[in-house]
Amino acid sequence: MTHIPHGYRIEGGKAVIEKTAAGQVKELFEGYNSGLALTVAAEQAGLKLYHASAKRMLQNERYVGDDYYPAIVDSEIFNKANNEIRRRALALGRVKERKEPLPPTPQTQFNMGRQTKFFDDPFAQAEYMYSLIESGVD
Repeated sequence: MTHIPHGYRIEGGKAVIEKTAAGQVKELFEGYNSGLALTVAAEQAGLKLYHASAKRMLQNERYVGDDYYPAIVDSEIFNKANNEIRRRALALGRVKERKEPLPPTPQTQFNMGRQTKFFDDPFAQAEYMYSLIESGVD
């Protein structure tokens, strides 16, 4: 079974909202959306969390609700918090956009040195012939 997010408990095989903890989750979202830092918003909500833990809570889509978990915050508040996370990260230069690497260009020109040896073994001859091939592109 996976970890149960803060603000929920399991009763009879179903996730139900735990009132006190759900209030803390709402306060975390509201505090962060009002401009507080992650850890400060968590402290004001009564949660002792590190920066990364508070950020993971704000990014946990289960708080919006799904088939198993009832909603604690609405999607507007959730999206606002996640847009703010992204905005602050961009402002601090902490977002590294992935750049797609250029596809490798296949070698289309080759040079072959002069054959000076001959072998009775066809595998040895093939190995020698392949060793003479050089890329023509520098």
